[in-house]
Amino acid sequence: MTMYLLRIDDFTHAHGENPVLAFQGASPEALAKIFAEALQQPRLFDLWRKQQDQPEEIDPALGDTDSNATVIAEQHDLHVELQVRTRLPHRILKQRLNWLIGSNWELYDVR
Repeated sequence: MTMYLLRIDDFTHAHGENPVLAFQGASPEALAKIFAEALQQPRLFDLWRKQQDQPEEIDPALGDTDSNATVIAEQHDLHVELQVRTRLPHRILKQRLNWLIGSNWELYDVR
């Protein structure tokens, strides 16, 4: 299992571009819950895939999930830190997080 440490400097603008996929919550705890679900279950991936021109041609490996993934969010002064534990590769983590909050995050450590 890999632990990813992420930082969100401007949490108020942490929303993805696509309103169907974007995080709509208001708290770091809500983001942690939604992000964990996005890693554990295929729902977010399925929503994205249905929006594609040829969804049947999407590589099914992009929809991989990890039922044991966990996400912890903590507010630190003006930024939010996420601790993500998962067996999923960084590319999947990045994909799901970009759908949820756009590019408003930074990976600062991997263990």
